[in-house]
Amino acid sequence: MSAVKPRAIFFDWDGTAVYSRKAPADAALSAMKPLLAQGIKLVIVSGTTIENIAGGQIETYFTPEELRHLYLGLGRGAYNYAFDEEGRPYVFADKLPDREGLLAVHSICFDIHKELLKKYDFPTDIVFSRPNYCKIDLMVSNQRGDQLFLQENELVILKESLRRHGIEGGLAKLLEISGMIGASYGIAVAPTCDAKYLEVGLSSKSDNVDTILDKLQREFGILPEECSYWGDEYVGIEEGIYGSDSFMITEKSKRGHFFDVSEVPGERPQEVSVTGGGVERFLEYLIEINK
Repeated sequence: MSAVKPRAIFFDWDGTAVYSRKAPADAALSAMKPLLAQGIKLVIVSGTTIENIAGGQIETYFTPEELRHLYLGLGRGAYNYAFDEEGRPYVFADKLPDREGLLAVHSICFDIHKELLKKYDFPTDIVFSRPNYCKIDLMVSNQRGDQLFLQENELVILKESLRRHGIEGGLAKLLEISGMIGASYGIAVAPTCDAKYLEVGLSSKSDNVDTILDKLQREFGILPEECSYWGDEYVGIEEGIYGSDSFMITEKSKRGHFFDVSEVPGERPQEVSVTGGGVERFLEYLIEINK
C-alpha cells in the first residue's frame, strides 16, 4: 500500500464502501467526512445512478464546504457530478446518447439476446432502464438479492453454463458477439462483464475516471500518482478479461495506486494490489489516512 497520503481517492460504492444499496451507509459517510474537511478529494465511481448513492441524499450528510471536495462518476460514464456553493449536486460533464442513440443500444442488446437464444439456447433477461447502456442478465436463475457485487461462486457457475450451451470461447466470445453486433449498427460499444451481467453501452467507468481526473488536474494540480483507486471487482473473469473496476485503470490514471478489497481468487491487472477485507478494509483505510 502506498505510504504517501493521497490527494484524491476514487472508489466504487457497492461492495467497496457499502455492503449493498439498501444497507446503512453511515459508516462510510462518517469515514469520508473528516477527509473531505481536510480537502482530500473523494470520488465515488459506480455504474449506478445518484438515487442509489446513500439513498439519493448524500449531500445532506456533509456541509457545503465539505461537498466542494466530493465528486460522483456514475452510470458507466454517463454522469459526472460536483456540488455547487449551496451543496447541491450538478452534472458538470456527461456522456449521454440522444434518443436515437439509446434506442440503437437497446436494439444491439436485444439482438445479442436473440443471437444467444437462437444459436445456443442460452436464456437472458435485459434491463433497459439505464441512461446509456443495458444490463444483460446471463444467469437469470441466480439472483443476487441485495448483494449487488460479484459473488465468489458466480464465475464457476457462468463458465459451466457457457460450456453446457456450447459457447466456445466463454466470456471472450460474448464480448466478441457484442462488438460485432454493435459494429453492424455502426456503433463501437464498450461491453463489460461481472459474471452475472454483460453490460453493453457507449461508455464505461474509464470515462468517469478520465473526466474527473482531468478536472482535478486542471483545477487543483492533482497528479495521477497522487491518487488511489479502490474497488471489489478487479478480478480476472477469464484470461485478459477483468471485472468492472479494472476500467478505472486508464492511460491517464495508470500511475496511480490501485487496491482490491475482494477476496475472490483469481488474477488481477498488474497495477492492482489485493488487500482483501471487503468493505471493512476500505473503511479502515479511510480512517487510517485521517490520522
